[in-house]
Amino acid sequence: MDANRKTAFLTLMDVEAKKAYSNLALNHQIIINRPGSQSFVRQLVYGVLENKLTIDYYLDILLKDGVESLKTSELTILRMGIYQLGYMDSVPEYAAVNESVSLAKKYCRSKAGLVNGILREYINKKIQLRLPDRSEDLVKYFSIKYSYAPWIVEMWLSHYSEDFVEALLAAGNEKAPMTIRLNWLRVMKQDLIKKLRANGYEAEEGSLCQNAINVKGEKLLESDMYRLGMFTPQDESSMLVAEKLDPKHGELIMDVCAAPGGKTTAIAERMNNTGKIIASDIYRRKLDLVDKEAKRLGITNIVTRSWDATRVDSSMVEKADRVLVDAPCTGLGVVRRKPEIKYKERNMEMELLPKKQLAILSASSSYVKPGGRLLYSTCTVNPEENERVVEQFLKKNPSFERVERTLLLPNVNGTDGFFICVMKKEDLMEQIEGIR
Repeated sequence: MDANRKTAFLTLMDVEAKKAYSNLALNHQIIINRPGSQSFVRQLVYGVLENKLTIDYYLDILLKDGVESLKTSELTILRMGIYQLGYMDSVPEYAAVNESVSLAKKYCRSKAGLVNGILREYINKKIQLRLPDRSEDLVKYFSIKYSYAPWIVEMWLSHYSEDFVEALLAAGNEKAPMTIRLNWLRVMKQDLIKKLRANGYEAEEGSLCQNAINVKGEKLLESDMYRLGMFTPQDESSMLVAEKLDPKHGELIMDVCAAPGGKTTAIAERMNNTGKIIASDIYRRKLDLVDKEAKRLGITNIVTRSWDATRVDSSMVEKADRVLVDAPCTGLGVVRRKPEIKYKERNMEMELLPKKQLAILSASSSYVKPGGRLLYSTCTVNPEENERVVEQFLKKNPSFERVERTLLLPNVNGTDGFFICVMKKEDLMEQIEGIR
């Protein structure tokens, strides 16, 4: 059996059956199975996930009893086969069919004949297969063509134009670049770029952030450069949070939803290991990731603690120079990296997210010193979780004023989708001095 396709199958099963994040499941299965081509495995896994609703739409036409009649293992193998046949020109048809049948014989033996028959029927009929009629049902058309849950399409259409939504949907299916954040504590930018190129990687400066480098090449996280803490993988949209927070040397910073620590460590690097960062998260096990990253990067000014961000810690009221609230969200801005997010069902927990986000923002605002900064950010493209939360907060907290608002979108900026809002707490002493 082909190790590449076996690795892809087991990854997809982890995502579907165990609800694992695709990036974590993929890295786990690659380590275990050691496929010959990691790039092929990644293309197959993410290709299937990005186009799942489109592929299932075609399978529903080809299967007598539809996709609902299949077990997860059977459906996963068929999705892989259809993706190779319909989207991967480098894969010969016979290889896509034969390897899919081999997987079926291993993981769902009684369905090997069905897999063979459906894939061959797809080869014969794929030219005839059509998407739903756009003019009859735009939401269904966009949902099937770009493979997003219908509620996401409906939500974006309620806020943006039809053409803009189509561009946003398409951009979410594009391959995200590998961007890294250089660690100023360990290496200078041009030196790191030279090291990357000397090790066979393509490396160019980023476009938004001064410490961003775009890299092309495989096994970057297995390099000595990574092990020695010279860089951290991070999209420029996420890096921009630390830049907009603008921490100064020696300050006290609070990061109230810190895990897994990408923004926390970015802040620490900008502070050159001075001052103090209190990194909180409700789950201690997640904070272990922050501690581990800090150690790899040579960071010593982060203190982690378990804390429910919706509660106010009275001992920290008006103690912090700057507070970061990178709130839990629906994650619709990072579907390029985690395409499984596109299929989340809109449930009660999701409906209550804005209320939770406002509660965290409100509690965290009490830590800001007079004259200090409060930054609210999410990695989603949903005004209900972004602009609306900030508007409600400012309405209830007139001592804060909006300083700057940034919305990054993959179809506009080429980054992940990200919302960043910087607010300042009024300083009465400054006002009095100004009057004098």
